[in-house]
Formats: sequence, C-alpha cells, structure tokens
Amino acid sequence: MTPSHTTLTPSEWICRWTHLIPDQRPGGARALDLACGHGRHTRWLVRQGCHVTAVDRDADALATLADLAPLVRTVPADIENGPWPLEGQTFDAVVVTNYLWRPLWPQILASVAPGGVLIYETFAHGNATVGKPSRPDFLLRPGELLQVCTGLRVVAYEDGFLSQPDRFVQRICAVRETDTTGTPPARYPLRAAG
Repeated sequence: MTPSHTTLTPSEWICRWTHLIPDQRPGGARALDLACGHGRHTRWLVRQGCHVTAVDRDADALATLADLAPLVRTVPADIENGPWPLEGQTFDAVVVTNYLWRPLWPQILASVAPGGVLIYETFAHGNATVGKPSRPDFLLRPGELLQVCTGLRVVAYEDGFLSQPDRFVQRICAVRETDTTGTPPARYPLRAAG
C-alpha cells in the first residue's frame, strides 16, 4: 500500500532545523515551500505553527493541500519558464528539497527575510552512480551550496551519501543575520538527529 499524500514523511534534515525558524510575528512565522510537490514539508511546517506559501508547477499536487487553508496559500507557477511569482516577498523560512534550478539562486536567497533561515537539501555530484537524477544540471557540484550561501551564516552543512534510498546529497541550513555590527552572533541551538 502506498502512503497517501497527507502521510508522506518529511525530510529528516528539514525536521532537524525547523526549530530555527523565527516565530516573532503575530500569528506565526511565514514559510516558503518551493517546488513543494504534494506538500510533505508544507504539512510539517503547518504543524510547527507556520503559515506556508506552497509553490509548484503541478496544480493537481497543490490541490492536495486544500485541507490546510487558510494556513497554506498555494501558488501554481512554472518557476523555470515563467516569471518569479513572489517578487518582493520574504519569508522567515525558505525550504527546498530535491529541486535544483541554478538560475533561481538570486530569487531564492532574496526570499530569506532578515533573521530567516534557508533549509535546502538536494541531490549532489556522485548520484549518477546510484540512480536518478544523473544529469549534471540536476546535481550540485562539490561545495556548491556553501558557495551560493556566502552571504548567509551557515549553521550546518553536509555533503555525502545517504542510504534507503541510496543517494548523494548536499544540504545546508543557513541564516540571514540581522546584525552586521560585530556584536556576538545569535545562538543557534543544535539538535541531534532523530
């Protein structure tokens, strides 16, 4: 039996770092789940108290999130071939998994509000040896997430092999700090995986 779209397990990486999402807004934090598919992370973020903007090109997949309204705003958009649908909007958390389209790096980074967090995980160099995706266009180069996030404070980064299913990934958790005056940095509490 295959799981329903409402019971798909969120990524351990996303779960591990959502405690860093700032919750200082009345009504809760604002999160962006980019290329969200059927919304396994959207559902997780809602359970953490977030209001989520869920973006995907698959309107049918977005329709599976209808039960979460008004906490979820769905945005059907082809972000690779059309205009960026969130121009000027920022979020307390930007979550991206299993998706890579390099021309969107500027928009993704600009979407992280001051004090906000970027939690990103996708396939990396080496994945062609174990399965799909295998094209270099869809695989992060060694250290690429670190290079892309140079304007953010990296809290955690991993680059390596995971099993069940076998895959090579890179993942990062990075914060856009609000203070650049040299005062001591905010404390980002680490949590053990699991």
